[in-house]
Amino acid sequence: MLGLSGKEDKFYQLFRQSTEVVCATLKRVEALMELSSVSAQEVEEVHRLEHEADAITTQIIDRLNSTFITPLDREDIYTLAQSLDDVVDFTQGAVERMMLYRTGKPSPATQELVHLAAAAGEQIKLAFSALNSIHAKKAEILAATEEIYHLESAGDKLYRQEMARLFEYEKDPIEIIKWKDILEHIETILDHCESVADLLKGVVLKYD
Repeated sequence: MLGLSGKEDKFYQLFRQSTEVVCATLKRVEALMELSSVSAQEVEEVHRLEHEADAITTQIIDRLNSTFITPLDREDIYTLAQSLDDVVDFTQGAVERMMLYRTGKPSPATQELVHLAAAAGEQIKLAFSALNSIHAKKAEILAATEEIYHLESAGDKLYRQEMARLFEYEKDPIEIIKWKDILEHIETILDHCESVADLLKGVVLKYD
């Protein structure tokens, strides 16, 4: 199943395109974290990236339905595609909430959480770029998954600290509600990055 026909290679191409969109979306949101407010135009740019991610996921699923022999298990391809899409979906959700809630500039900890998510996105991109050489680049893929685990663990700790700070020092209950929702979305982005790492690790071990 690991031989590379033209059709099989297309799956890897589409996965690489998907990870490019993941990274572009996270980098865009990382830049937005430096602003005092998020405009409708900036949200629309993230929407555009989310639509692009959806289109690539649809291409992967359509190809999966029309291809008899696939380079990886069909279920693995489907789940990986959906998991990448989930990262973009929740990133979009965080940005939308920042605009809808008319939040001010995020706290340093919130900015750092998004930075960690963007770094995890880069590791996802690195791992998928090696996926078509799964035997030769096994160590590279596994190293990327371990780094994602490290980033998610750091993010989980930071998330808990920031939530505690928010409830201890923020006096406005509306602000607490706003940032609690946004922080939960950002933390979920990291959780989805970890899910992608779990899937990648499982694929590597399956074909070892």
